This record gives sequence, structure tokens and C-alpha cells, in this order.
Amino acid sequence: MKFSLSWLKYFLETDASVSQISAKLNAVGLEVEGIENPADKLAGFRVARVLTASRHPDADKLQVLTVDAGAEINGGLPLTVVCGAPNARAGLVGVLGLPGAVVPANGMVLKVAAVRGVESNGMMCSTRELELGDDHEGIIELPADAPIGASFADYSQADPVFDVAINPNRPDCMGLYGIARDLAAAGLGTLAPLPFRGGAGGGGYPDGSAHDDCPPSQPSPLKGRGLFPCPTPIRTDDPEGCPAFYGRVIKGLTNGASPQWMQARLNSAGQRPISALVDITNYVMLAFGRPAHAYDLAKLRGGVVARRAREGEVCRALNGKEYPLDASMTVIADDAGVHDIAGIMGGEHSGCSQGTTDVLLEIAYFDPQRIAATGRKLNLTSDARARFERGVDPQFLDAGLDILTDLILRICGGEASEVVRAGTPPSGAKAVAYDPELAERLGGLAVPQAEQKRILEALGFAITRHSGAGRNPDPNKESSSGLGPGLRRDDEEDQGDEGLWQVTTPGWRPDIDGPADIVEEVVRIHGLDNIASVALPRSDGVARPTATAAQKLERNLRRSAASLGLNEAITWSFISQKEAAEFGGGDWVLQNPISEELKVMRPSLLPGLLSAVKRNLDRGAAALRLFEIGRRYLADGEYPTLVLVLAGEKASRGWQSGKAQMFDAFDAKRLCLDLLEAAGAPVDSLQIMGFDALGQGSFYHPGQSATLRLGPKNVLASFGVIHPATLKAFDIDVPVVAAGIYLDAIPGKKGAGFARAAYVPPALQPVTRDFAFVVDNDLPAGDLVRVVKGADKANIAAVRVFDLFTGRDVPEGRKSVAVEVTLQPREKSYDDAELAAISSSVVAASRKVGANVRHEAAGNLAGSGAIAQSK
Repeated sequence: MKFSLSWLKYFLETDASVSQISAKLNAVGLEVEGIENPADKLAGFRVARVLTASRHPDADKLQVLTVDAGAEINGGLPLTVVCGAPNARAGLVGVLGLPGAVVPANGMVLKVAAVRGVESNGMMCSTRELELGDDHEGIIELPADAPIGASFADYSQADPVFDVAINPNRPDCMGLYGIARDLAAAGLGTLAPLPFRGGAGGGGYPDGSAHDDCPPSQPSPLKGRGLFPCPTPIRTDDPEGCPAFYGRVIKGLTNGASPQWMQARLNSAGQRPISALVDITNYVMLAFGRPAHAYDLAKLRGGVVARRAREGEVCRALNGKEYPLDASMTVIADDAGVHDIAGIMGGEHSGCSQGTTDVLLEIAYFDPQRIAATGRKLNLTSDARARFERGVDPQFLDAGLDILTDLILRICGGEASEVVRAGTPPSGAKAVAYDPELAERLGGLAVPQAEQKRILEALGFAITRHSGAGRNPDPNKESSSGLGPGLRRDDEEDQGDEGLWQVTTPGWRPDIDGPADIVEEVVRIHGLDNIASVALPRSDGVARPTATAAQKLERNLRRSAASLGLNEAITWSFISQKEAAEFGGGDWVLQNPISEELKVMRPSLLPGLLSAVKRNLDRGAAALRLFEIGRRYLADGEYPTLVLVLAGEKASRGWQSGKAQMFDAFDAKRLCLDLLEAAGAPVDSLQIMGFDALGQGSFYHPGQSATLRLGPKNVLASFGVIHPATLKAFDIDVPVVAAGIYLDAIPGKKGAGFARAAYVPPALQPVTRDFAFVVDNDLPAGDLVRVVKGADKANIAAVRVFDLFTGRDVPEGRKSVAVEVTLQPREKSYDDAELAAISSSVVAASRKVGANVRHEAAGNLAGSGAIAQSK
């Protein structure tokens, strides 16, 4: 919420500075998001008088002005200014932008320049150019007695504007008067009483201002004007959605521009002034958090009623859009049809215009849940909805209607009818039993009871106390006060501060439900900074671990991925429907998204990472190695996943390597296996399979991707080159490889032991033997490695592929795969017979996958029984 300093000081009598007010707002829980001083934007603009105005010699629509900008400018001599405003004339007092000033509306820096051959020393400004309004047809016209040469910022009394974030549970601070109440309770000033009649500024006018029709020292025009019965019937037929509906008619008014002081306050709050009637309702909403509406009486037919909408009804709202209604929504209607989506937005055809002379003022209380549900269903937001769905003061109907009427009569004239009150508003008050010692027990702050009482009463709470000493009064004992069992007034016989208090909440605080809420009010006003920092109690000894196995796994993988040269990325969990469609579509769609680009909860982490790749490539990055750990959101739940992407150059071009090398699927596979090993997965038991069995992986290149599995169904990871069509959808023009590890599929550790046996290196050196096998072209080399390694688990420590050959001496449709087998002796070194036996078992095992041994080659294996591949 935005408001100016002068507006705040109308409700709060204080001498506090801007910095003091800002600090106190933050201290009481009203976070200041920014402070803007319009005077800073008006530096370099002066009050100036036009001395002469003559036609430009070379342009029909331009005039050459001589302008007096004061004795301090140009040695008191007139300045020549070229101006195209139609109202520029001799004698006019306006605003001159001097060379060097920055025009607020467009950021243009003024300078001395020739306009069609005539030198211009600045610019006479319009209200739009200074962001003071929308008028740009002519330059600003100030009163003839305005001080020539004075700073326009000083003359216009531009004051700082606060931007304060209001928590959803504080509807009372959706009006500036509620913010002033908090500051007054915190000791920053004195709160102005309601209603604002008689005394300085009456009727909601600025302090000390006077108006010809009714000076503020006089009584309200509402008193002394002839009242008449309200000619328009008003009722509520929906007591659940609209428990109370008040209204009155004002006739014979003149709807023009609102006063300058009101326009200035609305501008400071970010509201565009429209007309007096509209501005008055907006002013009361912003000042007191009380939305209301004014209907043009001439556009209504018959009585006005709050009722449920009928199926098929449509309302054309003030924003020009039509909204279909249903029976779950409350509307305001007359005999002709719906005029208003109750509590959210008025209708276009019954709104007030410049020609409006008679109005029906409406002020009502609407059910917050009904307003919130209607707003979500229609996807319609407004200032009124923001207040009604949080809960406005149900007891502010009469006071709000009086303030509205008073302002209209003062500004627009006319006569007001009697008030029609349909329905009964809820009280809004709650009685809470409160122990003053809770402030220290729950809030950690010992606040004297007298101070607690002052704070609560300053915030509008009413306090009565239990009679009798102690904190367990007899609930059956009646008090002489008549307030109920165990309660008495403060003026009854005082038995000390012992006992519980009964705290009655004001209607504007629907967020207060119990004693803890009362403690919060006392502590935040007394000062959260006064709470001493106290360490939480801790048991002796070593702290027990609190991280879950899943959290430990993610932490370990983050460290491992970083050690492998990957950079962690954190992307949105929400993506667009277009991005989700590239990965099979999203099953979780938000009904009320932040934006259409963040509407679907991601079915994969790849969209966010590919968007990050695109942004970095556009900024000149040559190579990218990114990973992210997050959640995928599928139809049957959410799943933790690690995804990595490699894009761009794996190795830059050079005189030895030639052109740059790009990442390929094997790079993703290697990283995937390393991370799975770090996660404790049984890497040696993994199988490499395609995607056909699961029908997944459409975003991978079909010939350059695969999955890693434990058995045919348990997929631990996938890797491969991203499909060109997917890259095109993200506007990426370099190859990208990716891998995904499904953390929920990794089997947990067996056993409950906290430590493993210490590593003892073998005493004997390992022995390597090479084998070459001829296998079918479509046999994955990993299958051959797996069966060879299982041929003799007691002796074979490792197996790796070191050569692949096709061509001479290899049949068509077959390939030669050479593997290096590492043997690890245990008790003694191998003899020839043992090596021959191991070699025979390796050859026998290879036949399980259809492998045949190639011809024996000369070399280090002669006589060993092994078959070597010659290169």
C-alpha cells in the first residue's frame, strides 16, 4: 500500500521524520518496501511567468515565449522558450524545466537547443510530463500569485511516498487509518479521532484547509440539510453472502473534478483521479479500508437488491469485460438485471459519469469466503476484493456511509436522503481470555501489565478482568458488574493485577483468535528488538543427526556433482504449458498462477535447464555444465531427481586437436555412472536398455540415448543427446546432452552398520589379460563386459573395453570388441595353469551373449590360453 507523508500526518499528529516513521513501521511488522520522494524528480523545475508570446517565424503551431524564471536564473533576465501548448500566453504562470532537468515522464534531459532556428532554453511543462496527472493538452497553469522563481517541488509541497507491504492477516492496515493506529499505539504520535467533523480539516479534508462551500470549522453539510425518505428500495435476499446492505440517495449534486488535495493523495497511492464521485469512494477505501460504490440513479430500474446470481447471467464490469455468473456468486441487481459483482467490481452501465446528478450510495458487508471464491472463479482481482476477502470491519457501515456522504455534500453539493439499512451485520468482536504473564512465557518479553493494557486499548481492544485473586477464578461466581461469571469492570473494587483478562477484539481485527494473538500484538508494539536472544536448550553430549536418508543423499550428490565440474542451477518448479508439452505435458496445472508462463508444475527438470542453457549461450558462453536437484510432478506424485545438461564445446579448438569437440552421449553416461556410484548404487550390476519398454524418452535422440536399470523395470537413470526437435522448441542451435538420475529408484543401503571395514590394499600386484571377441553389431558392449566380469568373481577385479574393430576378417553384421581383464591374486601369484583356467572360464562365459573368440595373436599372451587382439 502506498501513501504520502502528508496524508499519514492528517490521521497521525506527529513530528517524526521519514526515517523514524520508516523504522517504526518495520518494527511493528509493516514492512517498508520503498520510499519515493517526488521532490527528487522535480529538481530543476521552477515556477515561471510568461512575459510575451509570439508566433514562431518558421512553424504555425509553435510560439516563442519570453519567460521570467526569477532573479536567480540568467541574472534575472528573461529566457527564450519555444512552446507548442495551445494555452501558452502572456501573463500565464506555469512550470519551467531548466536545462539539465530530467523530465519525469520520459527521462529526457533538457538542454539548450535550437527549435526551427530559434534557441530554446528549457521547456514549459504539462501535468503529464511531470507525472502529476493525465492532462497533456496544455501546460500547467498556476495561480497568478504563485512565487516566481520558487522551486516547483517546494511550491507543490511534494512529499515522500511510503510503499508498505501489508500481510494478508492485517486487513485493518489495508486502510491508512489502521496504519496510523499502529504507529500511534507504538508511541509515534496521536491518532486523530473519528469522525472528522468540526475542527481542523473537517470531513476528511487536509489539516487547516478551508473551502468556500463549507469551511472545516463549520458543522458537516449532512447536518442542517433537508433529509427525505430514500426513494429507492434496498434489500438483501442473500443473508449468507451479504448479511448487511446499507444505502442512501443523494440528489442534485454536480460531478466534476475532485479537489486538488484529494487528487494528490490518490496519486500518491497509485490511483488515477477520474471524477469527484469515483475519487471519493476510492479515497474512503484507501483511507479506511472500506470499499463502497456509487450508482448513477438515473440508470437504475426499480429497487436494488443483493442476491445470488442466476445461471446464465452476465455482468459487464467497469474494466469493460463480460463475466459469466452462476448461483454461487453474490451480485447487486435491480429490476433490469445485474449491476455489480458484489464486493469485487461494479458494472459498466450503472457507473457514474460527468453528467450524473443523482446517486445511490451503497456500503455493505460481504462474506469473505464468498468474495474469495467468486474472485478465483472469475479470475478477477480488484482493490475491493483484496479488502473484502481479508475481512473488513462489519461495524463500520454507518460511519463509512456518513464519511462518504459528508465528502460528497462538501465537494459535489446536493441533498442526502435517510439511510436504508437492510440486514444486520455481524458484530465482528471476539472475547479472548488472556493471562498477562503469557507475554513473557510465550513472547519472551516481560511487559508491565499497565503497558500491556495501554497497548491493547490503543489498538482498539476492550479489556475487562476476572474478579478474585489468582488465575483460576470461580466460573460459577457472578460479578456485580453483570458482565458474566468471574468478570468485573476496572472501576469495581481493585484486587490487584492478579487474574485473567477478558480481551474483546475490535471488528477490524478478524485475525485475532486466541491468547497467542494477543501476545503478538503486545510484543510487536512494545518492540520485537527488546526480546533478548536466548539459545535453545541443548542436551549434553553429541548432537543427534536430524537429516533423513533422502536429505543426506541429495547433499552427497550436490558435492559429488560439483567435484565433477558441474555448476548447480536452481530453476522454477513452474513452467508454461508449451514447455510442458515438449516433455509429455503436465499433470499439475495451477488454477491461479503467477503468470501464464508459470502455470504448470514441471514434469521434468529439463525445461528449466534448457532455458538456462539458452540464456547463457545468448550471452556468449562457449560451454555449459549444469545440474539441478529438484522434484518432478507426475500424475501419481512428486519424485526427487538429479538432471544434468552439457552443452557447447567439450574441448576448444587447438593446433593439436583441430576443431572444437562437442559433448556426446558417452560424456553424459560417464557422469551419470560416477554420480550413481557416489549415491551408493550397484553400478556393476546396471544394465543398459533403450526406452521402448517404458515408452519414455521422446525428448532424447532415439539412436543416441539409453537407460540404466537394475533389472528390466527399475530405471535408475537415463542419458543421451537431446532430440533436435526439442532443441528447436527452445531455440538452441548447438548439440546438448543430458542425464537424469531418479533418486527414489536408487536402492537403500542394507544393514544398519555405521562403518565399513577399513580398506586393505592387496599384497600382490594385479595381472592384466586382453581378449578379443566377435559379437553381433547390435549387442551392447556393456552386456559383454558384464558376463566376462561374472566369469570368475574371485579373481577378476575389473573389465574394460579398450578397442572396437570392424572390417577385414570380421564378418558382415558383426564387430570385434577387445576387453582388458584385470586379475587380482590373493594368496600367491598365478601360474600358467591357473591363468589358462581363468581364460577358459572367460571364453565360456562370453558365449552366453553369442560371442566368438577371434584368432590367437602373437604377443604377451602366448602360452597363456588367452586370445589377444592385434592392432
